[in-house]
This record gives sequence, C-alpha cells and structure tokens, in this order.
Amino acid sequence: MTSARIDHLVTSGTFSLDGGTWDVDNNVWIVGDDTEAIVIDAAHDADAIAAALGGRRLRAIVCTHAHNDHIDAAPALAEATGAPILLHPDDLPLWKRTHPDRAPDGELADGATLTVAGTDLTVLHTPGHAPGAVCLYAPGLHTVFTGDTLFQGGPGATGRSFSDFPTIVDSIRDRLLTLPPDTEVRTGHGDGTTIGTEAPHLEEWINRGH
Repeated sequence: MTSARIDHLVTSGTFSLDGGTWDVDNNVWIVGDDTEAIVIDAAHDADAIAAALGGRRLRAIVCTHAHNDHIDAAPALAEATGAPILLHPDDLPLWKRTHPDRAPDGELADGATLTVAGTDLTVLHTPGHAPGAVCLYAPGLHTVFTGDTLFQGGPGATGRSFSDFPTIVDSIRDRLLTLPPDTEVRTGHGDGTTIGTEAPHLEEWINRGH
C-alpha cells in the first residue's frame, strides 16, 4: 500500500516563445509522503514550492518539458534544496533558451522509473508539444501527470517552434490512451480529466489536424 500523496499548487508567471509573451497559471505537482517528495514542473515561484514541501527532502525536480514557464524556477529550487533537475535530453535546446548557464543534472529516459515514498512513476516520452516532452505514469496513484501533452478537451498546443501536431496525436494515442480508463490526468495547466473521458475524442482530434 503506497503512502504517497499528491499535493498541488498553482503558480503564476509568463510563457515566452517565438517572440511572444503570455500570462499563464501553471500546475505544480508534488508527489511524496511526510518525509520525501519529488516536484513535477518547478514553475515561476521557487519560494512557494519550497513552502509547500514543508521541509520534506526533495528527491528530484522533474521537468515534463522545457518551455520556460515549466522550468523557470527549477534552478532556484535546486539551489535551495540540493535536488537534481531531470529533463529529457531532446528538450535541451529549449532549456538553454531559458537557462544557458545552468544545465540539468540528469536525463529522463523513456521507460525509466522514478520511485518516491514507495510509489513508482514511469517516464513516458510523449513528443509533440515539445521534442522532449514526457508524461509520468503512477499506477499506484491511478494518475498520469501529462504536462502540456494532454489536457481536458484535447492535445496541448502545437502551433509554435519545436512542436508538431501529428506527433502529439501519435504520442497520446500510443502512450496515454492505452492506460486504464479511470486513470486521472493531472495537467500542466487548468483542470484535470481522465483517460476514459478523453479517449473517445481521438478521431475528432486527428480530423482537426488535417
């Protein structure tokens, strides 16, 4: 029986790419127990995330992808806690746009497992929104953390640099919609959903892209 729980906070800041900047609210997910945790997407406010950790040992800062709004607070949080920053290597070009002088500490590889508080999270490489986008599947928590790959109502945005619509649809179809229907989808922005809620809409998304 897992003792891990999921804590959630929303942080606010900006997202910038291709010469534009937008105000955004980001979901920050903390998975752990009373003694240790991991953070998924250190967005905007390292102090708020550290406060939410409440003195627990931070095992890792996991980046679902390297758009600046998901990683802007990662170096400060790493410095404050000593935790390593983990990123899929395909997103290093994006990472360097935000943090040219601070490399991630480790790589996320497809199929790798992160374990915290007795709970396993499997890394699923799901390119499309970004080349190195990943989701984290925690079967013991009936949850998948999808970053900006899958939202309530459809795929993440693919209209900017480093993104591709057919690729994100393939990722969702092959890597996410194969998960159990009752799996909760915890997203990078906005409200969550379930795999079973989104699965029937796949054909509609594919047609939208043509």
